[in-house]
Amino acid sequence: MTTTTTPAPAVRPIDPAVHRTLLVRDDAGRPPVRSTDETGGAPLRCCLTRALPGDRIALVGYAPLRRWAAETGADPGPYDEVGPVFVHDGACPGTGAAWPAAFHAGDRVLRAYDRRGHILGGVTVTPETAEAGAAALLADPEVAVVHVRALHFGCFMHEVRRGA
Repeated sequence: MTTTTTPAPAVRPIDPAVHRTLLVRDDAGRPPVRSTDETGGAPLRCCLTRALPGDRIALVGYAPLRRWAAETGADPGPYDEVGPVFVHDGACPGTGAAWPAAFHAGDRVLRAYDRRGHILGGVTVTPETAEAGAAALLADPEVAVVHVRALHFGCFMHEVRRGA
């Protein structure tokens, strides 16, 4: 008997090259808002970690679906949106491809998009069910990409694609 395993979802923070451009001008055409996270805890989308007390951070407008569409040739049309995200204000140590469990302190909404960049639907998940929820959405061949968003504020957290 042959068994197959579904690869874990591929977690994708903001790409380092994109991160560098956002520190000059963000996806809304504005300069970043720079600050020091005095108490720590800001969710950094460049490395999917939380800022440490005293870290220099930048708040930028980011268009995750637009960035994905530019890479894939999709046209998300009205689903293209820009929202606020925190990133390191300068060099970022990066992250691995594992699910960033420590990054997710609250409930999330997983939004599934098709190859055109149009929304197919979404599910609400807890930190404990988020990775499995993303894998379940990606099991549908119509789903091309999943965005993880904070439930209460709606902010983009990170992207998930099918694993290799």
